[in-house]
Amino acid sequence: MGKQLIAGNWKLNLTVTEAAALAQALATESEELLHRCDLLVAPGFLALETVRSAVLGTAIQVAAQNAYHEPKGAFTGEVSFAQLRDLGVYWVILGHSERRSVFGEHDELLARKLKGALDCGMLPIFCVGESLEQRESGAASTVVKAQLQAALSDLPSDVAARLVIAYEPVWAIGTGLTASPAQAAEMHALIREELATLWGEASGKSVRLLYGGSVKAANAAELLGQPNVDGVLVGGASLQASEFLAIAAASCETR
Repeated sequence: MGKQLIAGNWKLNLTVTEAAALAQALATESEELLHRCDLLVAPGFLALETVRSAVLGTAIQVAAQNAYHEPKGAFTGEVSFAQLRDLGVYWVILGHSERRSVFGEHDELLARKLKGALDCGMLPIFCVGESLEQRESGAASTVVKAQLQAALSDLPSDVAARLVIAYEPVWAIGTGLTASPAQAAEMHALIREELATLWGEASGKSVRLLYGGSVKAANAAELLGQPNVDGVLVGGASLQASEFLAIAAASCETR
């Protein structure tokens, strides 16, 4: 089994100065953990260069929280994948539920973003997940399958090794609620099965699957110990070095 990926999404938090301090703390305190798991942080755009410089020389990786699929043009306020690569940032989060629900990003747009990222040589973390209403109505599996098919059906299987899928039940993001280990395992198994259907079993197994949704040190080990859970996408708990590193330590204990 390969290393699990512990990814921290800092969202719209931290000034550039605060982001630098957090990155420096992680760089100083994570050396032992980096031999046993992969660590990644996603600061806001303004802090990308500062954070990248702070973790330079360590194995900590840096991601952007979003990007646009067009390489250039009249798209005020957007950032391209080529611009991120020029900055030395190769990871990007796409399709996060907040991008879908707050900013209206739909499946067709996200499919273009995902293809653009892969065409540009990026390493995308693509997010899928259902709302509370959809889960309570019994539609969770249908919703997640539809999100996967819309994004992946036109992509070749050789992109699998560069792709990470994050399952984030929308009802568990920032609410303090967390999918039970059984619920997480069930949905990750469904995603793995869908990937195998699309691309074949070998390629489907090469995609790392993350769980996201109110992950913290207290529940990380149980979630990370489930089948097909290859890491976690952490929100609020990634804003404190001690808590984020405790989650990483929990990953090491399960492997």
